[in-house]
Parts: sequence; C-alpha cells; structure tokens
Amino acid sequence: MAITVFPTGRIPARFPPMTVVFRALTALSAVAGIVALLLYTHDGTVFVYFTVQSSVIIAAVCALATARPVPAWVRGGATLFSCITGSVYHTLLANPSSPFFMADNGRNTVHNLLLHTVTPLLAAVTWLLVDRAPVRWWYAGVWLGYPLAYLVFALIRGLFVHEYPYPFLDVDELGYGGVTITSLGFTVAFFLLGLLLIGLGALVRRFLPWAEVSDQHARVEDPAGVQ
Repeated sequence: MAITVFPTGRIPARFPPMTVVFRALTALSAVAGIVALLLYTHDGTVFVYFTVQSSVIIAAVCALATARPVPAWVRGGATLFSCITGSVYHTLLANPSSPFFMADNGRNTVHNLLLHTVTPLLAAVTWLLVDRAPVRWWYAGVWLGYPLAYLVFALIRGLFVHEYPYPFLDVDELGYGGVTITSLGFTVAFFLLGLLLIGLGALVRRFLPWAEVSDQHARVEDPAGVQ
C-alpha cells in the first residue's frame, strides 16, 4: 500500500464546520460590500480607500482559509485591518463630534453597513471565538506594515492628484506636520488594537474551552504560535 508524504511533513487538518461557516460568512460579507459599493458609485477609484483594500484582504484570506490552512498571523493581520476599518469609521469618520467627521449621504446604504460594521464584527468574532489560534505578541508590530505602507501610498498619490482619501491624511489641510502627528497616534492605536486581539484570543482560549479549536489546527496553521 502506497504511503502519501505531504511536503510539510504534516497531515492537513480538517476544519470544524463552524470554522468554515464563519470564515465563509466573513468573506461573503466583504465581497458583497465591495460589489454593492461599486454598483452604488460606478467608480473604480474606490479601491484607493483603506476600507475597500482591507475588505479585499479579509475576503481573500477568509476564503482561502475555508479550504486550506492559512498561518494564524496572516489571519490575525487581516482581522486587524478589518477591525481598523470599523473602529476608525465609527469613532472618527461617522462621529459628528470628531474633528475628522465626514458627512456621508450613503451612511445607511447596504455597502456601508457591510464594509464598516458587519464585516469587521464577523472578522473579530471569527478570530476570537472560532479560530482562536495562538500568535506571538510581536506580530502586532509586524501587522503595522500594511497601514504604514498605505500611509505612504496615500501621501505619494496625493502629490499627483491633489486629493487624499481621508481627512486625517489631508496634507493640504493639516500640513505634513499635522499628518505626521495623527499618523503617529494611529500607529500606536493600531499596535494596541493588535495586542488586544492577541490578548483577548489568549483569554478566550484559557477561559472558554468549549469554543477552543484544537492545538493540532493551531500548530498546523502557525508553527510559530505561542502554546
């Protein structure tokens, strides 16, 4: 009888049905939100927004993770980006008391609800209560790579098109000094949010064993994870 040897030296893990369901729902919510936004705006430039880019990332990662193991730090990063989208929107952009409040005629549209509320919530619930794979704390710093890259992209793009996707990145209004200060604040906040996701995941694994994904899945998906 022939013996199959897998390249990684491990037998692929089979995901619990609930894991597949929540990952699929998260991906579906993000894709549906993007499609609804494109139908609403008929404007392909919406992909310059962090909201849309983070939704593409969480959709791709969750869709892939329904079929094959994806490293926990990758899933955690995608979750953080989605949570950044939701938290920044609700605390700053949609908050009338915020200095960065943006009036939005599409606030109550389907795409807005899906991209800024439903998808981030599904991503967080999936990470905390369904996936719950261990990740080392310093990945919270690694995850900052994409937000910082987006900052560079937005500023360089602004030099050519003279517009910025968000008011806290608007060099014409805040100047480079103002944008630098707000960006430093966001960097610290996003790092703390990443630590929060990692820490809450650890607490849930410790105190809610009924929801725990087996250690086998955690090791297969993230060999560098914290035990």
